[in-house]
Amino acid sequence: MSEFDIIVYGATGFTGRLVAEYLGSRDHGVTWAMAGRSLSKLEEVRAEIGLRASVPLVTANADDPASLRAMCERTKVVLTTVGPYQLYGSDLVAACAATGTAYVDLCGEPAWMRHMIDAHHADAQATGARIVFSCGFDSIPFDLGVWTLQEAARAKFGAPAPRVKGRVKAMKGGFSGGTAASLKATLAAGARDPGVFRLMIDPFALTPGFEGPSQPKGLLPEYDDAIGVWVAPFIMAAINTKNVHRTNALAGHPYGTDFRYDEMMVAPGLGDIGRAAAEAMAKLNPLASDKGPKPGEGPSKEERESGHYEIAFIGEYPDGRSLTATVTGDRDPGYGSTSKMIAEAAICLVKDVQGDGGIWTAGALMAAPLVARLKANAGLTFTIEG
Repeated sequence: MSEFDIIVYGATGFTGRLVAEYLGSRDHGVTWAMAGRSLSKLEEVRAEIGLRASVPLVTANADDPASLRAMCERTKVVLTTVGPYQLYGSDLVAACAATGTAYVDLCGEPAWMRHMIDAHHADAQATGARIVFSCGFDSIPFDLGVWTLQEAARAKFGAPAPRVKGRVKAMKGGFSGGTAASLKATLAAGARDPGVFRLMIDPFALTPGFEGPSQPKGLLPEYDDAIGVWVAPFIMAAINTKNVHRTNALAGHPYGTDFRYDEMMVAPGLGDIGRAAAEAMAKLNPLASDKGPKPGEGPSKEERESGHYEIAFIGEYPDGRSLTATVTGDRDPGYGSTSKMIAEAAICLVKDVQGDGGIWTAGALMAAPLVARLKANAGLTFTIEG
């Protein structure tokens, strides 16, 4: 019998604090604890965010595999915000796979994810550990947005849409300092190992044993007739599209083996493409400036609550039929919305989903119950038009 339902590992970091604050904001029906390297820092953060003194604290260190295993043995789910995961996450994934402990993270590092799949998927299957990467803005709204669209497409047309376009129509808010650190760590890893970049550009990097059709590149601005606007490259497409294809593969290809998918961001007009792309890069690519947040830093509560996003998913058929799903969020994507999404994913693993062990995606393991939770508790909407 586990002592806790969820342990939030990294609770003293910026996003980890938000997760702890969210879990402590009301009774979510789970038992949980805060974890990190320093007991005194955990005590300080617990007081700063107004949690009761009875919230349990656990010490664990990414440099101490024994402490990670001990943490895993005390809980049903480890929720980790400690990145870059390629630097600090490998031993924790190994510990979860070995102990049968469920796991959720915010990873947007596909080369590392592929290495973890190769190293630990079979172990997780054997122990029953349900390991789910990318449970924040990358890639839950995109993964579950495509799932929502395809569920509606099968219901309306009797078959999935073979072509889906993800189009970011609006977004206010930046990404975390942890995202900046992850991008820099990935570039450093690519400099040491060219195989990292090969995985980054392979849309099927996370589906070992399966390679689908050629995919749209999304690297140049273009006019999208489906929505009547110009679209520009979207930097997060490199991770989201891989997770969507992994969901399709793990679920037995309900979207079809000929499924084609891309993501781009809407530009208001031809003359605005350069500006829109530059603004997006400044917001989403922390390498473009030294002024972005450092790990552990982030926007104010007011800035988080004034953020939002809207993403359209257009399913197209060769005969001209189409259907659109829209996903919206009522907080900034990198912090306010992400902290709620990963918390609800962890709660979903505790309360709603059993499932076999393995390295999963949210869409393949818990799409329907997680969509319901996100709509009820986390400020997301999922709607169908057409």
